[in-house]
Amino acid sequence: MTDEDVFAAAQRAMSRRGPHELTLADIAAEAGVTPGRLVQRFGSKRALIVALSERFAGSAGAVFAGLRAASRGRPLSTLRAYAACMTDLAPTPDALLRNLAYLQTDLADDVLREHLVENARATRREIEALLEAAIAAGELRHDVDARTLACTVEAVIGGSLMSWATYREGKAVDWIGRDLESVLAPWLRRHRTAGPAASNGRRGPSTRRRVVGR
Repeated sequence: MTDEDVFAAAQRAMSRRGPHELTLADIAAEAGVTPGRLVQRFGSKRALIVALSERFAGSAGAVFAGLRAASRGRPLSTLRAYAACMTDLAPTPDALLRNLAYLQTDLADDVLREHLVENARATRREIEALLEAAIAAGELRHDVDARTLACTVEAVIGGSLMSWATYREGKAVDWIGRDLESVLAPWLRRHRTAGPAASNGRRGPSTRRRVVGR
């Protein structure tokens, strides 16, 4: 069994149990090994979580590469896909609450927060690169400040997820999609249709992924 197998098992266990409920035995059962084997490999539950966090810190490039490939290199389609995949954190309100509990743990722990910040900065750079590519491709106006807009997009996606958690109207993917389209709309080079997520209608019940991306 590789470390990647263990990390995948840990993430599955974390999707069902909050940080104060999760035990090394939970992860071991998910991985199909004994807790002692995980102790031999990682030393403790905390050490395993730190290793998982470190892996997550360097994951932004691979995540966005996959999204680019699935979107056939179209910058704004890739950005919309990223916003949609963030809702994997919130398949249900309870799942989002567990993910927020893990985020709180990360923010309170200096080592885990360092990994969180590394991933956040890499993600913002990826968003900025997508916006620059969208400008070059004629999807966005040439007077867009990609760096400033990237910060706004980052804030809107995270904030929109929190807003959905409060109102719980419709599905998170539709809620976040509408907020993203509102931010992009003034800068679009020409009118584009992005499906239900681009609707300009008012919010209401809709007809729809550690740290926070775990």
